[in-house]
Amino acid sequence: MSATTPLPVTLTGTHVRLEPLDPGHLDGLFAAGGNDEEVWRWQGGPAPRTREELGHKLTAVLDSARQGACVPFAVVHRASGQAIGWSTYMDIDVDNERLEIGSTWYGRAHWRTAVNSETKLLLLTHAFEELGMGRVQLKTDHLNVRSREAIARLGARHEGVLRRHRRRPDGTWRDTVYFSLLAEEWPQAKARLSQRL
Repeated sequence: MSATTPLPVTLTGTHVRLEPLDPGHLDGLFAAGGNDEEVWRWQGGPAPRTREELGHKLTAVLDSARQGACVPFAVVHRASGQAIGWSTYMDIDVDNERLEIGSTWYGRAHWRTAVNSETKLLLLTHAFEELGMGRVQLKTDHLNVRSREAIARLGARHEGVLRRHRRRPDGTWRDTVYFSLLAEEWPQAKARLSQRL
């Protein structure tokens, strides 16, 4: 089976619903993570101080999606019905059956809850089982220990580090840690992740 291009779609779990990101999510997103430096610390820029500043970030993501560079999802907390973050498919290469899950953030109230595990379960299941991807990669700043640990808990394999890979907004250099899951590894990782939920 050859891979297919991801398109905007709604993916529903027990705790979260992933739906195509749009401007209507802005109020919930700002309530969840606006003006919180720790939420935005690893997102490549300062925290949005106002609803309008977050609106600019959201518009940039949607512009990128219109150009075919990513497929963004709003992460909607099902109990409250509010958008609490976003995640994207990016670096999509259908010919080589691979994509990346990245640019993910959630409001701080949802850290270390079922939100990240279920979001990744939904995105990985869709990527491997419906889109036919053979590889899904995730990456993070080497200093972002919380993210590195969360990725490892998914069952992703640590592949290596690209040293001095990207300049941070403060001018320092980021080393980027790469992880991946392959299609043949997915059934075992899925079972482990489902059991944790």
